[in-house]
Amino acid sequence: MHAETALITNDATILGILAVMLGGIFYTAYSSHPFWRKFYKYVPAILLCYFLPSFLNTFGVVDGHDSNLYFVASRYLLPACLVLLTLSVDLKAIAKLGNKAVILFLTGTVGIVIGGPIAILLVSVFAPEVLGGNGPDAVWRGMTTVAGSWIGGGANQAAMKEVYDVGGHIFSVMATVDVVMANIWMAILLLMAGNAKKIDARTGADTSAIEALKERVEKFHAEHGRIPHMKDLMVMIAIGFGVTGIGHALADVLAPWFADNVSFADRLSLNKHFFWLIIIATTLGLMLSFTKARKLEAVGASKVGSVMLYILIATIGLHMDITAIVETPLYFLIGAIWMVIHALLMLLVAKLIKAPLFYMAVGSQANVGGAASAPVVASAFHPALAPVGVLLAVLGYVLGTYMAWFCGQLLQLVAV
Repeated sequence: MHAETALITNDATILGILAVMLGGIFYTAYSSHPFWRKFYKYVPAILLCYFLPSFLNTFGVVDGHDSNLYFVASRYLLPACLVLLTLSVDLKAIAKLGNKAVILFLTGTVGIVIGGPIAILLVSVFAPEVLGGNGPDAVWRGMTTVAGSWIGGGANQAAMKEVYDVGGHIFSVMATVDVVMANIWMAILLLMAGNAKKIDARTGADTSAIEALKERVEKFHAEHGRIPHMKDLMVMIAIGFGVTGIGHALADVLAPWFADNVSFADRLSLNKHFFWLIIIATTLGLMLSFTKARKLEAVGASKVGSVMLYILIATIGLHMDITAIVETPLYFLIGAIWMVIHALLMLLVAKLIKAPLFYMAVGSQANVGGAASAPVVASAFHPALAPVGVLLAVLGYVLGTYMAWFCGQLLQLVAV
């Protein structure tokens, strides 16, 4: 499909359509109507945020690759949303979850980092074509975006797309692999959550820390949660886009300096403007989490960040071709093996340290699903625990860019 054959080519019109789609998804997702409650029990909202825009691209209504919406969202909204999501990191609160929660979260990260290279090597035994090649549509490049998504989230996925110069075709396929596999795993976790007491009793896990955690979370929200004022929202915008501006300014200096002075800059992505933009935004957001700026989470900083993120997700969806599933089953096999490695490692470590199922499920989903779905899994255990899912998922946003980049280096090592 080319731009001249697309029905709609005006970006303002396309943005309007995406906004209406997102509004419709979330309006129905939070509806109390029995039909919608049942529908979203089986079809996660985030899946629709990818797939509905992809229909526009697949059926020629718009040409996602010709639109500038993704560029704008990835350069302006993405860094700002990373800052607002990272603001809420409370390292002390994460520490209070206990070693087991953090161990399992990091286990999930390790499972994804090593799972990708192992999966591509296993599939190459009977399908050697998945190895080799260093062009923009090389399989390993597409897999870096899955690593970004599964360790952090949509923001980190978009970051890897730019950092590793991932081609449009392989990105479309891998974005679909990402969403399908992640949601199958989430469905399994939700099923396990319904039987948590039986599973914990069988494994001999100590759940007393979780009960104390429920009380602590409920107390915090009762004391600090409030309705945001105009001042709060404008300060969030100031911080988000202010840091984005700083990130662009510093990246303009750092990327060309490394390109001219460091011989291995290209291999480590140090010569890429976008790489520095994302690293700077994440790092400054983390630094701000140690200041009074963290209090903005009480008035919804992560919600404002999530709005930006969902706009980005919709623009990513514009690049997706839903026919890719039928055309490239081999990539879905890679994704399935990758997810199985992650899952088996999580279950093994959880059993070894006798951790409650809650820690395993939320630790995994904080990696694979991010802030959009980790709270869903956490609240399946208890509504008061949903913020714990966000807390760990935000840690994933912090680690996502760094660890997905490292996974990309390993993938490049085994595949090229």
